[in-house]
Amino acid sequence: MPVNIPPLSPEQLLPIQGVTLGIAEAGIKKPGRKDLLVMVLDEGTQVAGVFTQNRFCAAPVVVAKQHLAQSSIRALVVNTGNANAGTGEAGMQHAQTTCAELARVLNCTAQQVLPFSTGVIMEPLPVDKIVAALPAAVSNGKTDNWFAAAQAIMTTDIVPKAVSRQMQLNGKTVTITGIAKGSGMIRPNMATMLGYIATDAAIAKDALQNMARFVADHSFNRITVDGDTSTNDALIIAATGKAGNTPITATNSAEFTQLQQAITNVAAELAKMIVRDGEGATKFITVQIEDGRNPAECTQVAYAIAHSPLIKTAFFASDPNLGRILAAIGYSGIQDLDANNIQLYLDNVLVAEKGGRAAHYREEDGQRVMQQAEITIRVVLNRGNATTTVWTCDFSYDYVKINASYRS
Repeated sequence: MPVNIPPLSPEQLLPIQGVTLGIAEAGIKKPGRKDLLVMVLDEGTQVAGVFTQNRFCAAPVVVAKQHLAQSSIRALVVNTGNANAGTGEAGMQHAQTTCAELARVLNCTAQQVLPFSTGVIMEPLPVDKIVAALPAAVSNGKTDNWFAAAQAIMTTDIVPKAVSRQMQLNGKTVTITGIAKGSGMIRPNMATMLGYIATDAAIAKDALQNMARFVADHSFNRITVDGDTSTNDALIIAATGKAGNTPITATNSAEFTQLQQAITNVAAELAKMIVRDGEGATKFITVQIEDGRNPAECTQVAYAIAHSPLIKTAFFASDPNLGRILAAIGYSGIQDLDANNIQLYLDNVLVAEKGGRAAHYREEDGQRVMQQAEITIRVVLNRGNATTTVWTCDFSYDYVKINASYRS
């Protein structure tokens, strides 16, 4: 079960003026489940996106990037059950057909539609099922449909992931609501598996795109479940401008910074939910690297720890076999690292220093921390002032079972 994710109810999710969400059961992989989401945006909505850096990116990613660069966006369409990745020219045509058919229903152009897919890779997209279900998804569109939307984009997720927050900006109340999906194949190098955040704040498109990169780098780009970067990752931020604030145009303004921090906070909550709901996860692990020479080397060390199967399985077993962490630090790629200057902590327990086991460390102290559902690994490099935090989870038997039976 997910690690400490509070129960979510539809009433917790605030509508965004200018955004309607409709869902349908297209039967893409299995009948009788919500697997299609259409998000319709009022005219004038600004949209920004960050996409996977996997070179084998999916057809909908290619199309979405093209459309986002060329047009004002009026709608997003998301299907689960099939990734439409590794599908060649036919996959491109299917993504374009999906956009064209939704555009026909909404009376806009195909270039104003962004397509997204998630699910099994290298299988043909059942585009006819999607096209047939589009009118139903549009017809049941509502502004307060965020909970159903979060359910409709789930794959191996156990729980829907959604967050709403409000803030004051120039005396106006600004609302932010976001949803995300992801449980496995999680090691983003851009954004999230699939994440959609909407706000009624008014902000220029260039400023919003600048913000999207920052948001991704400080949330979804700081998580890993299994070290695999998906072919379909995307983060989309839409700003409808309905809140009535003075439009934000300058990225060095106080208003930009306030909005950016608020949206980043929402994204970080969603990102942590993805880790907490990681396939088979039983532990939520924060990897905190301190006093590095620069952020890049801190990130190297953090991901060396967070990606290690040996470390992750030890945490699943609550086994304080913590020499595995020292080994990961050592192979992280910092060529001039002095192992004698490093301190390793498990929560507040000093485990290692001066190149070996800390003098006062006791196995039972490590065991006590390892039995917790939430644990912090803290590494002090003593090389500078840079810090980085990454969130990950353990590897359990269930991770293997889930991925061994993914297509069944």
